[in-house]
Amino acid sequence: MRAAKIVMTSLAAASLITTAALAQQSMSGMVTKIDRLRSTISIQQTQSGTVGAAGGAIQEYKVPKGQSLEAFHAGDKVTFTASDSDGGKTIDKLDKEK
Repeated sequence: MRAAKIVMTSLAAASLITTAALAQQSMSGMVTKIDRLRSTISIQQTQSGTVGAAGGAIQEYKVPKGQSLEAFHAGDKVTFTASDSDGGKTIDKLDKEK
């Protein structure tokens, strides 16, 4: 019984660490739409893998107050990190690729 508790606790801790690591993984994509009034940005993730593969799905992200979207336009290639919070995905860091 005690060994089972240790194993379950270890699995729960590993799950939390893995989730946090995946949430902060840097991703890249192309801006498809910006709504400055609602502070949201839509990004189509770059599809990795086979040459000729279709692009990834378009995701809409909330942008935190204080982070300006003025430098970004539809068609810009960006790198970003995002996390799940407040019932949606939120941009943590957003940079334009050069």
